[in-house]
Amino acid sequence: MQIYIFLIITVLLIIKPIVNALFLSELGAEHLPFGYLLVALIAVITTYFYNQWVKRFSFLRVTTTSLTFFSLSFITLAIIILRTANLNDWLLYLYYIGVSLFAVITTSQFWILANLVFNTREAKRLFGFIGAGAIAGGVFGGYLTSIIVSKFGNATAIIVAAALLMVCIPILRKIWSLRIKKLNTYVRAQRKDADSDSHEPAIRIISKSRHLTYLALITGLGVIVAKLVDFQFSDFANKAIPDPDELASFFGFWFSSFNVIALALQLFLTNRVLSKLGVSSTLLILPLGLALGSLLFLTFPELWVLIIIKGIDGSFKQSLNKAAVELSIMPIPFQIKNQAKSFIDVAVDSIATGLAGLMLLLFVKRLDLPSTYITIIVLLLTFIWIILIYKLREAYFNSFRQNIQRNLNVNGIQTDKMRKERTLELTRKVLQSDNEKDILSVLDRFSLYKIKSLRPEIIRLLDFPSNKVKSEVIKQLYIHDKGAAIDKIRPYINSSDDQLVHVALSYVLEHSNVSQNDFFTEYLDHKDPFISSAALLCLSEEIRDNESLGRRFQLKDRIERRLKELSNENSEERKADIAKLLLTIGNSNYETYYTYIDKHLQNTNPYIVKHAIKAAGITSHERYSKVLIDFLAQKKFRKAAIKALKNYSTSLTKTIIELEESDELNNAAKRYLPLLIRSFNNQRSVKVLMGFLKSKDVNTRFEATKALIKLKTNNDTLYFSKRRLKKEIVRECRYGKESLDALASMRAIVNSEIDKGFPENQKNDILSARNSIIAVLDEQLHTSLKSIFKLLSLLYDETDIKVSYSGLISDVKEAQVNALEFLDNLLQSQIKTQILPIIEYYSVDEDKPLTKTSLELTILSEQVLLRNLLKRRSKRMKLEVLQLIRALNDSSYIALVKSQIIHKNKDVSTYALETLRLLNVKR
Repeated sequence: MQIYIFLIITVLLIIKPIVNALFLSELGAEHLPFGYLLVALIAVITTYFYNQWVKRFSFLRVTTTSLTFFSLSFITLAIIILRTANLNDWLLYLYYIGVSLFAVITTSQFWILANLVFNTREAKRLFGFIGAGAIAGGVFGGYLTSIIVSKFGNATAIIVAAALLMVCIPILRKIWSLRIKKLNTYVRAQRKDADSDSHEPAIRIISKSRHLTYLALITGLGVIVAKLVDFQFSDFANKAIPDPDELASFFGFWFSSFNVIALALQLFLTNRVLSKLGVSSTLLILPLGLALGSLLFLTFPELWVLIIIKGIDGSFKQSLNKAAVELSIMPIPFQIKNQAKSFIDVAVDSIATGLAGLMLLLFVKRLDLPSTYITIIVLLLTFIWIILIYKLREAYFNSFRQNIQRNLNVNGIQTDKMRKERTLELTRKVLQSDNEKDILSVLDRFSLYKIKSLRPEIIRLLDFPSNKVKSEVIKQLYIHDKGAAIDKIRPYINSSDDQLVHVALSYVLEHSNVSQNDFFTEYLDHKDPFISSAALLCLSEEIRDNESLGRRFQLKDRIERRLKELSNENSEERKADIAKLLLTIGNSNYETYYTYIDKHLQNTNPYIVKHAIKAAGITSHERYSKVLIDFLAQKKFRKAAIKALKNYSTSLTKTIIELEESDELNNAAKRYLPLLIRSFNNQRSVKVLMGFLKSKDVNTRFEATKALIKLKTNNDTLYFSKRRLKKEIVRECRYGKESLDALASMRAIVNSEIDKGFPENQKNDILSARNSIIAVLDEQLHTSLKSIFKLLSLLYDETDIKVSYSGLISDVKEAQVNALEFLDNLLQSQIKTQILPIIEYYSVDEDKPLTKTSLELTILSEQVLLRNLLKRRSKRMKLEVLQLIRALNDSSYIALVKSQIIHKNKDVSTYALETLRLLNVKR
């Protein structure tokens, strides 16, 4: 590819100075505007026929034919020059137009080929290198022109150019056989999907895309400005150097010199500037440079200033600007890009050339103004150019979003809307099924939301055989229903299921026309103990809003009687009554009876403990906050503890902060606090959750980031410190880098033969322990990456980050590549330098050899690795490391194990003590 573009530009820099010099010597600079207009007219006609050829024939055939045609045309020109001293005016115009078309068509074909051969990430790494070939061709071609023309004349130089152009054909065919024949399925799918669009005219395709429209306008303005600058440069040079051979040498020298500067920029600055500033900001450099040069020319209207302006245009345009322009079109689907780019490179370029000619005719011919006045037009156009670049930025990002989503959809990945529709459909099927477990799970998930479309299915479940299902349905209807189902629910008051009796009574109390007095008079002293105890619970729930009701029906005395009754009976047989009494005490706010809750928090029966937890939560008393937080560490009580703690609201955040500062929070419980804290929805919640981002447990950090996003979504008045978020992102990136180092180190250890002298059974134990560490590290790395993206959602548009993450975790390579490039342009420099190497290595290049642009991993010795993991990781990893140390049975690890004996987590300290005993036995 580099040789190909080197030869194309070499040929251009041989032909262009010669034809320009002949044109200016014979016709003068005043005929350049007419040349520009004819270029525009012929280019539009050529573009029409060229697009038809592209549709009918393969890209390889069209490109080969173009190269052959131009080569033969140049040989014809050389023969004409050898036979005729002076060329006819029409021949001068013909070859002036031909050279312009050669420049835009062949370079456009090359970059279309490059867009096909390389994906976005490859392009970002390689376009600078390949572009250096183009600039080197400019340098070589310019100096070669000066040498050949001065010694052998113009005709010889043109023949050399024609021969070099023919060399491009075998190179093109080699590239085609190496890469294009192995197009991946994604490109083929894109081509197939784009077939319908390929019949549309290119101008319509461009007009339908804001991205392509802005790019076409920017390209057109760039060409107009370049032609105006070129006219000034040519006009001043022609007046200063009347001899055509000397003028050709002058042009050749300066064009080559500009390319030397461009080559230096390409080799040393282009990639760095693109990485630092991104595509859209890099595009600003050229118009800003031309604007500054034009301001200088207004002060000093001399040839040396025009050499500087032409130098800015010639060097920046071929290096920084060229790379940025080619990258800016990368997110566009291939088939659309193929047509649109050809139109932009040929038709837009040439039409812009024609417009430049009209401007020059108007200002130079018609108004007879000095060429210095053109500078004012250049300044005005560069201002518009800069505005369009800012417009292009958002369109460029949007194209990436659409491209990632398109890639995912093409490969069968559902969008959010599709998933929601699918979820609703599946939910309806579950509610209509006979699976009790699935129905209860669905009812629990949307217990706080009213889903009108599912209401018929929910009401039908009142006839479901399971009492648990009936109870959950009544809870749903209690919140949302207006009493329409009361006739179906009232009979369940006489059920033998405690839970069902209670929810049925609560529903009847809330939704029937029966007064509270009549209700409690009828049910509190009911002969059925299930009903009377359930009614007592309903009474305790009601007195929170009506204390007089409790006094009227003697709630305190009734609780006292129930306590005496239950103290004389078998608690196992009456566990349902105990559970209801616990909830009644919790609702009553009578602290005298809280000892009953304390007692049953220690009960051996999980059913009673869960209700004691619920009762403790209902009280919202400070005495229970630490106790309930500790229950989060126990899986069987976790759900009940979370619901109970939600009753504390904002007061709990203060307790959590105090426990965190004194390091009294149980690590196992800490992981489940973010969800709870988020529900409080205040600024203190943000503070607590930010504190959790420092946890050694990656799952705790991930839960905290999820909770922070929910907080931000639900309350836009909350303040999130961007400085703090950036700091936490960098910290999480370091954790990710440490995880990659640890993974690489442990895999290197596993693949080595350091266990050669161990017995077979010990080797198996060691291998198993090491593989367990690898599995945990891999899981933690994945969780850490998810945390990074959650944190990014707090700094940037959440939709953009979601789209990027979806692309990165997909199996579609093109989606991964586009997501990486999107992030590269979206993220600030400080953040992306930390994030992108980790993401690129993990998501895209994890199975490839590392390159200079990939992450450099540090391989650690096993002892150093285990020490780091024990020091910086959470309980789970500590236990895995201790297990490996046991398997190794190496006394050199005694000091490491001793450091874990005083660990605050009992599981870690106990296991460390046992490991130490084993190591000491060997010693």
